[in-house]
Amino acid sequence: MPLILIAEDEPAIADTVLYALRSEGMDAEHCQLAREVVPRVRAGGVDVVVLDVGLPDASGFDVCRELRGFSDVPVIFLTARNDEIDRVLGLELGADDYVAKPFSPRELVARVRARLRRAHAAAPEAGWIRQGDFAIDRDGHRVHYRDRPLDLTRYEYVLLAALLQRPGAILSRTQLMDRGWDSDAESMDRTVDTHVKTLRGKLRAAGADPDPIRTHRGLGYAIEI
Repeated sequence: MPLILIAEDEPAIADTVLYALRSEGMDAEHCQLAREVVPRVRAGGVDVVVLDVGLPDASGFDVCRELRGFSDVPVIFLTARNDEIDRVLGLELGADDYVAKPFSPRELVARVRARLRRAHAAAPEAGWIRQGDFAIDRDGHRVHYRDRPLDLTRYEYVLLAALLQRPGAILSRTQLMDRGWDSDAESMDRTVDTHVKTLRGKLRAAGADPDPIRTHRGLGYAIEI
């Protein structure tokens, strides 16, 4: 079930949109402040953001700019502004659509569905498994992070695949080496810690902030998705 995040400070409008989306078989969450949007999207699982430009604590334009720094989640602006310059600015910042108030809830739902269809068309092909911001193709030994392919070495892939198999679980270095290291001699030359460091660098380059891989001193590593 797709999850739509509504950022709107007017309760009557928010309630109408939430009802319309849920009536069409979608899940929907609501936040009233701009500062709530980015952390919620970073937490994962949001498929579309419906974003009011005139939020009380910050402009929706600023929120969209920050979102585009790390996420390709579709953004639909919902606003009382209908000036062409505002529409152009919103689209130039990376928004996918623009709906002016007053609006028809059915029209908004149709626009959300259109964004979901386009996002689905661009998603990895069958055989991929989505886990939070990750998509993994275990047969092809490939991983995407926030729809960006990660250029991983064999051992980086082995580590990441093992961690993604049990999200949140702490895996010791021995358990991780057992998943794919050829020999103890090789593991001494190319330690788990070294590969975790290079893997973290590649995730950072793909926009991972904060680092999803957690170090548990004396125990091992876990991944949060």
